[in-house]
Amino acid sequence: MTTATPPPTTTPTTPLLPATDIPDARPTPARIAFREEVRALLRSPAVQEEVDGIRRFPPGREPGLLTTYRLLGERGWLAPSWPKRYGGAGLGHYDSAVVTEEMILAGVPDDAHVLSVDIVGRFVLDSGTDAQRERLLPPLARGERIATVLFTEPQAGSDLGRMTTRAEPDGEGAWRLYGTKVFNQKSGFADTALCAAITVPGTMPGIGLFLLPLRSPGVTIRTLPNLTDDAFCEISIDGVRLTREDVVGEVDDGWRLMNELLLLERTGIDFHAKIRHWLDSVADAVPERLRERYAALDARLAAGHALAWRMVTELDAGRTDPVLAAMAKWYVTEQAREVARFCLELRGRDGLLTNQDPDAPDLGRIERALRYAPTLTLASGTSEVMLRAIATSHLELL
Repeated sequence: MTTATPPPTTTPTTPLLPATDIPDARPTPARIAFREEVRALLRSPAVQEEVDGIRRFPPGREPGLLTTYRLLGERGWLAPSWPKRYGGAGLGHYDSAVVTEEMILAGVPDDAHVLSVDIVGRFVLDSGTDAQRERLLPPLARGERIATVLFTEPQAGSDLGRMTTRAEPDGEGAWRLYGTKVFNQKSGFADTALCAAITVPGTMPGIGLFLLPLRSPGVTIRTLPNLTDDAFCEISIDGVRLTREDVVGEVDDGWRLMNELLLLERTGIDFHAKIRHWLDSVADAVPERLRERYAALDARLAAGHALAWRMVTELDAGRTDPVLAAMAKWYVTEQAREVARFCLELRGRDGLLTNQDPDAPDLGRIERALRYAPTLTLASGTSEVMLRAIATSHLELL
């Protein structure tokens, strides 16, 4: 009599996923816990009281240094990706993006934070000297000081080749700066500005990045009218003398540094959070007839969010992709005006009331969104510049 041999025992296996170059952006348990801690602080009564007070500011008044910044700074969270010796938490780009996103979703103004930490601080951290880092970074990370950026000029927005501000040699290892910068924010609160100036004239000029003390003799700050609640300034610089100690990186290497480091500003995370904040504010008031449009906007914002977090994950892995940055920035910000108009349609004419009107719904949030929406397509590089980068570097159309 023969006995049938049973088939070999096999262990079910999960089918292999197809290979992809898209990084895994799913947060680890530690990162989930970090987000929850940050969110708890930013939704606390103390922070929300400050946010509510800022939302009631009259025209002409804007926020500068916030108590909320100091609360974040005490924990190393205002600049979480910086080393602890400079006031950070020694984390990564991912964690910085979490803080930025949660700040905006909680209604905390982020302009001073972006300028001070994400731009000026990052330039100094990556390309500055040890002395510059020790002097500038700790007070920025603690939320005790603000720094700003002086790149844009009256006739030179995103086109650095048209810059006219110049740094003239003034003895060995010294320069005098002359020129005018425009559309700069938080200059009325800042102590220091990262100022771009031509050091070598030409078709492709050499550009230097200088740490300019804004309270120096020869610096004149004038406020310009604009649609937003945050003042734009015009800065006139007349012969301010700076030395090699004030130069970030190599003297003539500013063009490369700006092209590389400004990618960190174009993840789309901050822009997405602002637009999401607007749409979420009307989510409970969407009637049946508009639910399909609301769902479409919500889905497009979710897609933009995924694209932005892909960019953050690439940065966290040490990879920079200018085309992906342009895609994320363009796709997210182009949704701003449509979302703002949708919110106005829900609120009706009352949505046009400002925060100074007692009948304004939600303290005039929609009226403010309508004013800010067009600016998102201009900040950090215009939509046209982003499309050109995509067309030339990726699609090879130009």
